[in-house]
Amino acid sequence: MPFIPHTAQDEKEMLDAIGVSSIDELFDEIPAELRIQGLSDAIPTGLNEMQVARLMRGRAAGDATGLSFIGAGAYEHHIPQAVWDIATRGEFYSAYTPYQAEASQGTLQVLYEYQTMMASLNGLDVSNASLYDGASALAEAVLMAVRCHRKSKSKRILMPSTVHPSYRAVVTAVVKNQGITVEDLPYCAQTGTTLVAELAKYQGQDITALVIPQPNFFGVLEDVDALTDWAASNGAMSVAVVNPTTLALLKAPGSWGANGVDIACGEGQPLGIPLSSGGPYFGFMCCKQEHVRQLPGRIIGRTVDLDGKPGFALTLQAREQHIRRSKATSNICTNQGLMVTASTIYMSLLGAEGLERVAAHSMNNTRALADRLSTIDGVERVFSGTSFHDVVLRLPKPVEQVLAALAEQGIYGGYNMGTRYPELSDCISMSATETKTDADLAAYEAALRAVLAA
Repeated sequence: MPFIPHTAQDEKEMLDAIGVSSIDELFDEIPAELRIQGLSDAIPTGLNEMQVARLMRGRAAGDATGLSFIGAGAYEHHIPQAVWDIATRGEFYSAYTPYQAEASQGTLQVLYEYQTMMASLNGLDVSNASLYDGASALAEAVLMAVRCHRKSKSKRILMPSTVHPSYRAVVTAVVKNQGITVEDLPYCAQTGTTLVAELAKYQGQDITALVIPQPNFFGVLEDVDALTDWAASNGAMSVAVVNPTTLALLKAPGSWGANGVDIACGEGQPLGIPLSSGGPYFGFMCCKQEHVRQLPGRIIGRTVDLDGKPGFALTLQAREQHIRRSKATSNICTNQGLMVTASTIYMSLLGAEGLERVAAHSMNNTRALADRLSTIDGVERVFSGTSFHDVVLRLPKPVEQVLAALAEQGIYGGYNMGTRYPELSDCISMSATETKTDADLAAYEAALRAVLAA
């Protein structure tokens, strides 16, 4: 729908109706010294439609193109054209929060189907209608674990250092002023997994929750059964951080250990969301039924109307907008509904078999690329643990120089691990999803050989 601004006459009629002489009078309570006196220097002269179109074409042409093997939490998967053709229809694209069930049955049903799919994928009882992103989802999961575990008074969270560094930073920023302590767990330098033996020193202590990544930031698969059972046997909650694509092949968090995890969360970007300069993405969260009233955000429920016909409505809305602020579970004010819509369509189109193929191809391509690159002199795998679609490699030359040289050839070779792990300053993390062909893998190998030989 085109935007048509109010005319001067429209504004005059509205001001007359409320008895105000000017728009400035509406803001007369703001002291004059706090007002900006004109924006002529801050805002450029307006452009016409032709000029704007040309400007945006020029900026679009400047976007980098090439082969990306970066991964590290954001993955390039094939997205069927139908996904965003449907998601960007007006009914979804411009829809707001579905407060009025009688006018929002389509949006509500999409969210309900999304919750069903995510709960099934994670092997847990219930899912919320999403969160901001994977990092904030983990922060909310930590807060939820503290609320759920009322017997624990310590508010101590054990966080493996193999959890995505950005996630750990966000968790710390969110919880550090709430009396919650986050304690890092070291990883094994040989396998790249969390040292389960290190948990022995916490035996018998008051631990609120243990975070368990799968796969971890190194792409390595953790011993999730042992970690989950340790948490349960020591009276701690367990919080899984998972990549949803991997769950098409790997054991669901609800089946880890003897009784499964309490909460599972993660980043939904791999499910139909393109790589687009860092977002927007969305976070997901699932849990056991016993914890549902502490689940942040919204939950869509299915019911029947007065005529007995099925319908959908907002069921639990434990947000400060709906209940007393002191009783709210969070202040999440959006659920990234458009991203969730796209992911629901994506999962519907691919189905269980399609998701499994995507996961298998991604895992096989990453292993094949790692095998190719490891044949180059000086390039070696860092960790021996079983990996999924990220692999950490050690390079014989400075990482920044190598990645820059590869980028000049249109190949984005990986993530510089030294930026977050000083002990891995000579390492990169690289990934190859189902979008990469044998020719792409060969091109990367040839380019890296040339760069290292230069």
